[in-house]
Amino acid sequence: MDDERNIEQAELRSGIQFINPFTLRSKIVRSLWNVIQPLTFGLLPTPFHAWRRFVLRCFGAKIGEGAHVYPKAKIWAPWNLVMGNHSCLSNHVDCYCVAPVVVGDHAIVSQYSYLCTATHDYSSHGFELIAKPITIGAQAWVAADVFVGPGVTIGEGSVIGARSNVLKDVDPWSVWVGSPARRVKDRRIIDKAGERL
Repeated sequence: MDDERNIEQAELRSGIQFINPFTLRSKIVRSLWNVIQPLTFGLLPTPFHAWRRFVLRCFGAKIGEGAHVYPKAKIWAPWNLVMGNHSCLSNHVDCYCVAPVVVGDHAIVSQYSYLCTATHDYSSHGFELIAKPITIGAQAWVAADVFVGPGVTIGEGSVIGARSNVLKDVDPWSVWVGSPARRVKDRRIIDKAGERL
């Protein structure tokens, strides 16, 4: 019961409705998904992004135009996944979306990154599940092998350096590295002529 209450609270905080993972329906659909995903993702070549978008949408994901989900990406519950236009989940990304994961337009999550929306209350005898959504802003880049913890918002245009651990919100248009990740500088975009935009 406490797990269900925590899920409901995460839903209210995120403003995005998602399916309670403890219901019989959710368990049945997840079992089906665990069979379908390896067959429809892993067996098809990388360029079949449109097919993977179609399969994810069939399972309730909200996937934007031109989004790229690579064959070896692992998605726990596609109905809790929202991807903007031309966003990307690369190979070996583990999207543990017990609560919603939102990836903004043109945002990239690189290989081996782990998006973790759930943890447990280790101070409780019942070790209850706590689920909190993750939001990755438009034009952000989560580099290779990054851990993003529950409830984190990565601001628009930010960059998270490889192998960082992100445990708190990240400012827009900034660069963060380390474990735990810390801000090291602003992100500046330079045009082809070498001018800062």
